[in-house]
Amino acid sequence: MRMITLEELTGVLAALPAEPRVVASGNFASPHGVLRAIDAALPTYRLHTLNAQPGTPDREGVALETSFVGPGMRRSPRLVYIPSRLSLVPRLFTTTCPPDVVVLHTSPPSAGKVSLGIEVNILPAAIEAARERGGLVIAQVNPRMPYTFGDSEIPVDHIDVGIEVDHALASPSKVPVDDVSAAIGDRVATRVGDGSTLQLGIGAVPDAVLSGLTARRGLRVWSEMFSDGVLELDRSGALDPDAPIISSFIFGSPELYAWVDRNPRVQMRRTETTNEPSLIARNPAMTSVNTALQVDLYAQANASRVKGRIYSGFGGQTDFIVGAFHSKGGQAILALRSWHPRADVSTIVPMIEEPVTSFQASAIVTEQGAADIWGHDERTQAAHLIDRAAHPDVRDELWEEARALKLAGG
Repeated sequence: MRMITLEELTGVLAALPAEPRVVASGNFASPHGVLRAIDAALPTYRLHTLNAQPGTPDREGVALETSFVGPGMRRSPRLVYIPSRLSLVPRLFTTTCPPDVVVLHTSPPSAGKVSLGIEVNILPAAIEAARERGGLVIAQVNPRMPYTFGDSEIPVDHIDVGIEVDHALASPSKVPVDDVSAAIGDRVATRVGDGSTLQLGIGAVPDAVLSGLTARRGLRVWSEMFSDGVLELDRSGALDPDAPIISSFIFGSPELYAWVDRNPRVQMRRTETTNEPSLIARNPAMTSVNTALQVDLYAQANASRVKGRIYSGFGGQTDFIVGAFHSKGGQAILALRSWHPRADVSTIVPMIEEPVTSFQASAIVTEQGAADIWGHDERTQAAHLIDRAAHPDVRDELWEEARALKLAGG
């Protein structure tokens, strides 16, 4: 790795082909300093990143390419959405989306390696694909990036140039756990026993679930990501101290970032490992907790689109639902509010009109109750959703729609 300045980067980029594809760290490890320099140097390019955050370059000449849409791309007219389960995104780099440039956000070198820190995800595959085709690998080297172990460690000779910065890492806004989220979290937590393996996302409901598990013992974590709730579990003694905490990316508070720095229990793995259903299934009592925008009476879930427009993407939901179902004692739970406060509509609907993200979880949990799904016939599934998960204000309407769909008698 040859260290250069941001000003010298323009010369390094001069040999790139027209409209190169730039793959960059996403989530809260976005290397904004280097990306701004690339954006100033290249008139046209394709930027491929997952869950892009505000501050992502967005202008004419830039195609914003992703398989999971974040707030930095969501409303852009230049968004190019590529549907893919997260476990399969790395394959894009050797097929339809070969990278010309990979931009990493790393720790400083140590013993001949840098660490990808809080964002491993699809990056190892992107690095390999770029090096195979003679592409360019750039590291934004930041002393504030935690040094994490596992697939996050990259030999410095796999990186062409490095640029030093000293930037604070971003953290997500803290979402308060309101009464509805707390009720959902409590209902989910009662379904999780000692010794379970957890996969949860971020937000008020997952935070409430984790808060409800502090009295459990022997819990494990195998997840595509985790946030501060896992730190709370560890401090309460709920986690198995002998089991590694497996994740592919992290975002949370500065306190969490300090905790993962050189923590040997935290093992960061590439997406092909964390999201591979057959590997997920090997975990005991694998419990996957995800959310959705809508669930219909056929137990189909839409977690990706709003009014026909892509909102996020498949993410890892399909990977973990399949993996959890095949785990001994596993379960896949979808947790959501029964009523969408902004849209002022029920989240339990007769039939989803959007493309479906997933279907037939173990249970659908709302603040109203838990609707058991798997193992029941379709009429019983619909009845459980209406009586146990739907908001009381729409139950009569849902029963009427269920009869029209032949999901109820009468």
